[in-house]
Amino acid sequence: MKFPQPLSLSTVASLIGADYVGNPDFEVHGINEIHKVEEGDLVFVDHPKYYDKALQSAATTILINKEVDCPEGKALLISDDPFRDFNTLSQKFRAFEPVAVLPSPSATVGEGTLIQPGVFIGNHVVIGKNCRIHAGVILYDHTYIGDDVEIHANTVIGSDAFYYKKRPEGYDKLLSSGYVHIEDQVEIGASCTIDRGVTGDTRIGFGTKIDNHVHIGHDTVIGKHCLFASQVGIAGCVVIEDRVTIWGQVGITSGITIGEKAIVLAQSGISKSLQGGKTYFGYPAEEARKKYRELASIRVLPQIIERLQLED
Repeated sequence: MKFPQPLSLSTVASLIGADYVGNPDFEVHGINEIHKVEEGDLVFVDHPKYYDKALQSAATTILINKEVDCPEGKALLISDDPFRDFNTLSQKFRAFEPVAVLPSPSATVGEGTLIQPGVFIGNHVVIGKNCRIHAGVILYDHTYIGDDVEIHANTVIGSDAFYYKKRPEGYDKLLSSGYVHIEDQVEIGASCTIDRGVTGDTRIGFGTKIDNHVHIGHDTVIGKHCLFASQVGIAGCVVIEDRVTIWGQVGITSGITIGEKAIVLAQSGISKSLQGGKTYFGYPAEEARKKYRELASIRVLPQIIERLQLED
């Protein structure tokens, strides 16, 4: 999420009550999640395991809970609770806006688009030309939909990221201030859920087709002309490259990449990145032919064990 205009380091420090290291006029352009950061962004880190990753990332301002050496060309904000202070900035610059009139007056709908009864269109939503949005669809704030898109009944686009910090008193939610970007000629089935980015975008690429009951987590980027069957579950921060096919009930863990033209067969579980151009199956998912050979070997194990016992 970018600020309306760049803020000075000292201004951001005063907003969250933090100390700072660096030039007080150092510019902060916005806040971003570690997987999405770029120059000018502020990122938070509150665990020693991830200090180096944050300090060496593209982010130029690091909100951190320990005094460390400041990398050249960057600035630090020292806080006793970076998670809380990151939420403070999200709340200030992307606060929840109730919708009093439907559709929201700040939403725009392109020529030739058909909106069926019962559709909720939130603030700052953009819908392109010649789309078809079926009954019961919910489009949260800051959702962008391209041209020639069809979204079937009861799908929810732009709900919050599933992102929590465990504290002694319970779970503390990281506020979502990102959005969803759906490119041209995408079709999304009924009762799907697509979470917005924590601070950036969740993106569905040109021409991708998604079946019913599919979930796509925050900050996931899906390429062009992908095909997803029913009940696929994709966690946050996943990259799925162009022309990937994923069949029913596949589960995908966070932070991995699936290469171009990969095929994942039904009921597989993906726990690590997969190369493109291959077919995968099983849990953990491996090349399908290898997995089938393993399954065939398992089926004959009882016979082998019985034979060995007889020989003894």
